[in-house]
Amino acid sequence: MYDKLQTPMPVMRNARSNRPPLMNLRDVNLWYGKTHALQDVSFDLYPEEILAFIGPSGCGKSTALKCLNRMHDGTRGVKITGQIHMDGQDIHDRKIDPPLHRRRFGWVAQKPNPFPGTIWKNVAYGPRLHGLMREGAELEAHVESCLRRAHLWDEVKDQLHTMNGTDLSGGQQQRLCIARALSIQPDVLLMDEPTGSIDPVATAKIEELMLELRTDNAIVIVTHSMMQARRIADRVAYFHLGKLLEIGPTQEVFERPATDEARRFIAGKFG
Repeated sequence: MYDKLQTPMPVMRNARSNRPPLMNLRDVNLWYGKTHALQDVSFDLYPEEILAFIGPSGCGKSTALKCLNRMHDGTRGVKITGQIHMDGQDIHDRKIDPPLHRRRFGWVAQKPNPFPGTIWKNVAYGPRLHGLMREGAELEAHVESCLRRAHLWDEVKDQLHTMNGTDLSGGQQQRLCIARALSIQPDVLLMDEPTGSIDPVATAKIEELMLELRTDNAIVIVTHSMMQARRIADRVAYFHLGKLLEIGPTQEVFERPATDEARRFIAGKFG
């Protein structure tokens, strides 16, 4: 049986990996001005897992997701307390360079947002910006690799330099955004409702892709689809009114939720 959240949390192991957690959050609180948006949130993120954030709209899922890569930095009125560690180091330590920290994360938004340039330029942008590899054959091979991993190469290989990313279909655009996220060689992929604006066929391709990518990346996904969470997530975290009420293996949380709020939400009685 999965554990209810406690402070401090017991050491938990992901079913897919015996490796230690990649990230640890303890008693994280966040305020937007006077609004207490996250309250004492604690959880671990493991390598090689898909962790799904579920819960009603406005419960703190996306806010918690943005805490991981310090996306709240610079947002006026935001205050964060508690501890967030990655590889054992406080991500808010003064020694941490925020842009270098964010480079460890790939971000995929709900609505596909390719850059207004060619397919090739979309994928090459990050590696060129960060100087990850040399121009020429090395970069060309990397762009191809990212497009192949995103299951897009065969569809666009003859139009890399002639077609803009914005001219692709919605599902193709989202896979291009995933290839772009992979191009900076992240440790974690953060996905905020990545299939919320595409059709069921494209959704199935993205879900298949996520299951493959978790071999190399931890993935955290915000989803409003309970069926999607059940299909792809190794663990789910249920948020309610800014609190993380429970977290555990997907099947156990869905079949034996520990809180009345999660039980009602999963049953479709609210949210």
